[in-house]
Amino acid sequence: MSRPVVEPGAVRPGALGPATVTPDDDALAPATPGTTRPDARRLLRRPDRIVKAARADPNGIGGRHLGIGLVFSGGSIAVFLFWRFVVQWASTPSPVPSLAAWFILVIATVFTVAVVQRSSTRMPPWLFAFVLIAGAVVVILDLAGSAGQSYADVYPTAAPAVGAMLTGLVTLREPRDVLAATGVLGALMAFAVLIEDRTSLLSLAPEILSLSLGVIPPLLGVLIVRSFRRMVELELDLVLVQSTVSQPRYAVGMLASEELARLDLDAETLLDDVAQGRTPLPLAPETSSTAASLATQLRLHLINGRTETWLHHAVTESEFLGPSVTVQDPSGLAGLLAPGQRDALLLTIWLLISDTARTASTVSLTLGPIAPSHGAASRKKIRFPIELITTGVPRRRVDPETWQAIRIVGPHVDTIRDGSLRVDIECSVDNPADAQDSQAAHGVQRQLEEK
Repeated sequence: MSRPVVEPGAVRPGALGPATVTPDDDALAPATPGTTRPDARRLLRRPDRIVKAARADPNGIGGRHLGIGLVFSGGSIAVFLFWRFVVQWASTPSPVPSLAAWFILVIATVFTVAVVQRSSTRMPPWLFAFVLIAGAVVVILDLAGSAGQSYADVYPTAAPAVGAMLTGLVTLREPRDVLAATGVLGALMAFAVLIEDRTSLLSLAPEILSLSLGVIPPLLGVLIVRSFRRMVELELDLVLVQSTVSQPRYAVGMLASEELARLDLDAETLLDDVAQGRTPLPLAPETSSTAASLATQLRLHLINGRTETWLHHAVTESEFLGPSVTVQDPSGLAGLLAPGQRDALLLTIWLLISDTARTASTVSLTLGPIAPSHGAASRKKIRFPIELITTGVPRRRVDPETWQAIRIVGPHVDTIRDGSLRVDIECSVDNPADAQDSQAAHGVQRQLEEK
């Protein structure tokens, strides 16, 4: 199968980007081994597939049920307002504008629902613009039909029902779009309330109720959807971070893996072009610069892969842990932890940060140095301390599950410093050298048995 001709450094299908983008010298300089670098956290970005997963259409991860609930909530408010319109029909001198407003609102709602269903529960921009225009017409007609009639107990009904319609759109549009539309709706209704010529202040209460029915439901819907999306992003982040637990002692993370795949593809393309004669020798200055950039980035990835443990990747590749957690592990001791200890340590960090999400809490981890061992039995184990220092994490707010996870990592002593928690864990792991000797001995014994 022949290869497609691709210029060196260009984006090919499956590649993440061109190789000609060379970061500056400070960014290319490797960090101190075992140190989670603050500037590295700023440079790191999630791969596209992770961003798509975190910002996926919520209809596929429970958002459909949330949207249905909001639609029914808005529908209930609209039914109540329509009932109010029917009740005050006899008292309305000219109900035609309000009736026309309700007719337009119903037609717009039915049309919107039909288009959204045919668009796989998505709302294109043109449809949202149509809803806004229809809503503006409804508000103007209804406010005009009820203006100056508070003495007859006639109040807007179709105008606040526009807010009920916006409530059902919260899961289909960005929150800022719904908030902006709700703000305009509230401003128009508030202006109508202020300029109303009323004979008694008692007529102000029903209009405040109408204003609240039009503004509060969309605001609550936005708050609920934001909380739901935040919860989903946190759960996805935790699942992605937990995937680092199964890595070997030193390995590259998800971001580096995809970057290596891109570099490998670009390098393979360049070498293939040279081998097939599509790129003449000697290389042009631009092509030489591309090759040098590829070589530099590959060397840096090889160096980083020898100093970064799973814990480093778990922290730096997490949008939740990255800004709040620092790790000092110059000897790469986190890579020696057993799978159960790794999972427990990661869960401890996660719970300490998530339990105090509303405060400026931080966690600092320092692993090592290795404690001296005495005796033949103790040489089979490696003991080292893990110092966990927090800020903004009071002991009384630590979840009991956190203490259970700490016990899995090892025996611990907790103290309070300046109102924050500090935990010193004594960790014991199998000596990798002893494990290699055991494997070698088993291999020799197996060979002798075969002979």
